[in-house]
Amino acid sequence: MAGRLEGKVAIVTGAGSSAEGIGNGKATSILFAREGAKVLLVDAFPERAAETEAAITAEGGEASVFQADVTSDVECEAMVTAAIERYGGLDILDNNVGISIRASVLEVTEAQWDHVMAVNVKSIVLASKHAIPHMIEGGGGAIINISSIAGLRANSSTPYTASKAAVVGLTKSMAGDHGPDNIRVNCIAPGLLYTPMVAPRMDDDLRQRRRIASPLRTEGTGWDVGWAAVFLASDEARWVTGVVLPVDAGLLATTPVTYDRLGQQQYDGT
Repeated sequence: MAGRLEGKVAIVTGAGSSAEGIGNGKATSILFAREGAKVLLVDAFPERAAETEAAITAEGGEASVFQADVTSDVECEAMVTAAIERYGGLDILDNNVGISIRASVLEVTEAQWDHVMAVNVKSIVLASKHAIPHMIEGGGGAIINISSIAGLRANSSTPYTASKAAVVGLTKSMAGDHGPDNIRVNCIAPGLLYTPMVAPRMDDDLRQRRRIASPLRTEGTGWDVGWAAVFLASDEARWVTGVVLPVDAGLLATTPVTYDRLGQQQYDGT
């Protein structure tokens, strides 16, 4: 363990993976623990978080599971209380939960819209609302919100794009509000990752097209998001707040399409 987060306490929401493999929350939790943090693993499905806990404890790290629906104010308050009671403080909050519904404004139902906004945006507000006072008491902290490159450009899911754009605005506003409290608030915008959440929608052809869409022409995983979160949570990022960090192999730099060396158009696969 390198110790970049030694002595810190972290909450990671959505800390389990929805299927076999490593999602963003699971990877982030494991890396936080490897760097010395004590991690509260929050998930609506405790059995998923338990798999993350087992991976951490097998490596000698410290973590525990907490079941919560982070769209609930009461459960977010209980989540933060659990971190304080179990570990004595709170330094890092990684707001990682998210869902997607593919629809235009003509197709989305009111219930679908409200559900996406609750999970992707309201959860960040509620979790942060209860975490920030404890961070202030402890002298500061770091909040990391997970958005998406879909929040920075057009996407095939209008509710998802709108919610992830809201996360960007929320991040900047929170950074301005709580910078004087020594609380840094930053945002990660993942690109076309291959994770357990998207795997059921992929075939080999689509994976390849997504892979070659970016300048780096490699496939991203939850580990890439996790390492970005480690940096933003650590003291190495002490002078970084209010930023949106794309973790996308350079895809945004070549949106909407990129070209190979022969000038052939390569679409991004979304």
